[in-house]
Amino acid sequence: MAETLVSPGVLAREQDQSFIQGQPVSVGAAIIGPAVKGPVEIPTVVTSYSDYQNRFGTTFVSGGDVYSYLTSISAYNYFQNGGQSLLVARVVSQSSAWDYASSTVESQTSVGIAPATGSFDLAAAFSDGEEVRITYGSSVYRFVASGDPIPQDDVDGNLYFFSTGSTSGSSATNLGAEINAAISGAAASSSVDLLFASVTDATLTVSASADGTAYNGITIATGSGADFSTQLTLAGGTDSSTASTCFTLETLNKGTIMNSSSSLDASGSLESGSVDNVRWEVVNPNTSSGTFTLLVRRGDDTTNTKNVLETWTNLSLDPKANNYVAKVIGDQTLNYNSTENYVAVSGSYPNVSRYVRISSVSLTTPDYFDNTGAPKPQYTSSIPSAGSGSFSGGTGTDIASGAKYYNEITTNTQGLVAASYTNMISLLANQDEYKFNVISTPGLIDGTHTSAITSLVSNIQSRGDSIYVVDSAVYGSTVASVSTQAQTRDTSYAATYWPWVQVQDPDSGKNVWVPASTVIPGVYAFNDNASAPWFAPAGVNRGGLGQVIQAERKLSQSNRDTLYDAKVNPIASFPGTGVVVYGQKTLQTKSSALDRVNVRRLLINLKSYISQVSQNLVFEQNSRATRAQFLNAVNPYLESVQSRQGLYAFRVIMDDSNNTADVIDRNELIGQIFVQPTKTAEFIYLDFIVQPTGATFPA
Repeated sequence: MAETLVSPGVLAREQDQSFIQGQPVSVGAAIIGPAVKGPVEIPTVVTSYSDYQNRFGTTFVSGGDVYSYLTSISAYNYFQNGGQSLLVARVVSQSSAWDYASSTVESQTSVGIAPATGSFDLAAAFSDGEEVRITYGSSVYRFVASGDPIPQDDVDGNLYFFSTGSTSGSSATNLGAEINAAISGAAASSSVDLLFASVTDATLTVSASADGTAYNGITIATGSGADFSTQLTLAGGTDSSTASTCFTLETLNKGTIMNSSSSLDASGSLESGSVDNVRWEVVNPNTSSGTFTLLVRRGDDTTNTKNVLETWTNLSLDPKANNYVAKVIGDQTLNYNSTENYVAVSGSYPNVSRYVRISSVSLTTPDYFDNTGAPKPQYTSSIPSAGSGSFSGGTGTDIASGAKYYNEITTNTQGLVAASYTNMISLLANQDEYKFNVISTPGLIDGTHTSAITSLVSNIQSRGDSIYVVDSAVYGSTVASVSTQAQTRDTSYAATYWPWVQVQDPDSGKNVWVPASTVIPGVYAFNDNASAPWFAPAGVNRGGLGQVIQAERKLSQSNRDTLYDAKVNPIASFPGTGVVVYGQKTLQTKSSALDRVNVRRLLINLKSYISQVSQNLVFEQNSRATRAQFLNAVNPYLESVQSRQGLYAFRVIMDDSNNTADVIDRNELIGQIFVQPTKTAEFIYLDFIVQPTGATFPA
């Protein structure tokens, strides 16, 4: 279409301004820690505690006792308090080799893959006037040499063929024809009616017409009277079930816990099957349509009471079809690359199944149907056979003797060490790939796992879009030691809470002692749902710890004063109120608005929203229209924050005053957002002034 007019006329042009601008992504919490199962060092989003249980497991047995990881307890508390999404980065022992479990699915089987055969030189073994005798079991067939014409067959039990006056070659040819006419005919015994003969010169070759061992042992002898010499015995017929690997399944999770291969009992249950691993079953294989159904079953189910986790119907081995098994289920493998700090992806199709992927397809059926719509014979045996299977080959385990759990945590934390967290701390520094607004590492203790926590604090400061809940001390520490440890940190992107608290493990039912970071993300989630991120996640209204049974110790006012002065947020216990978060300081040493959690989280929220809005302007024209687009998106949002008590006042400047000609020439777009955060009332002074009767109250 022409874009300009050369001669007079009318040019109608279009400008599509109806593009819908994407809304900023809503993010939740992140947690780094060990789990019973789940993707190893592959951060994964879960949206409920049941989702977490399915992906990462519940309890495990160590030393004869039942445990849960702090990761599980924290996830439970987070979702119980209204959390919407949780990014879980599972860490594992680096001293163990980790690999996936796999299982092969077999194709349709073939029975009897070779016929019985044999041959001999009739001219050398046969003299004129003799007979050829074929014996199979109790059946005996006698072929007697005769002149021309031969008598009618079956006279006196004899079968005749031309012999007298013929050459030896003719004798073999005539004998072969007679065998085919008699033994393979309808009148012959059913036990040998599938025997065929062929002749090349004087060599007679006899073979069974069907694969299998049934015709092995047929003997052919020559002679007369009682003097017969065996010339051959049919052999080589094989009768076996053969199947090729149709495709290979692989678990999405690594570890020995995924191995379910074991013997089946009478009920059809696997000895090694558990709630944490899986098995598979192929049902309804259909060679007419070239399709089948794959079930993913829980590892601990039985044949009569199947626990089907996923059902994949109408699958095909045709790579050109939309229902191709790898395309429907997924075939991608994800592994953390520690050298370059990213998750490497191999495979063509994203994983849709939550439990397995297609590791490889060995038998494909491209264009399964011919031009008439009939299945091509060479493909029908490639369809998987009905049956079930289990997984093996998974390696790696975190369960170790002497592991320290709950209040016993020292350098050994839940069977791991601080170095186990290094990879995931590094990976979650990638702000573009992984979004969250609060992160915790229950099980890592500052002062005990200092290096790992220092690395994470540094990464969170660099990201600038989240706050880190740090645990300062092990169970049984003193107020003084906790205060001293907190003083070693100086950042507004982290906060610490103390003391430890006792909660009920939702999966084992035991009452256990856990560090404060196990429950604080849940407090943040409740605070955000009840009010907004810029409200203080503390106090009776928003800081109540409903799932906490008791605190490690009851803090006095003096204890709380000491802790708060050291930037430690006390967890207080009040009669009739329960256990409450009674502080909201960050670990920033210098006094400013950002030494409070609510202000830091306000800035995190503002930066996250405005940064995502600004992302839509990258590579747009640096013009007044683009600046107006920014202002039209940001100002209404800040007004809504102000109306919800997040800001006293604000101002956004993006105009010619800060986007001068030299700025524009550098391909830059400058915006300035001035905000006055709303402060919280943490210290309330009430002066009761007693006056004499008749005194006048002040205005």
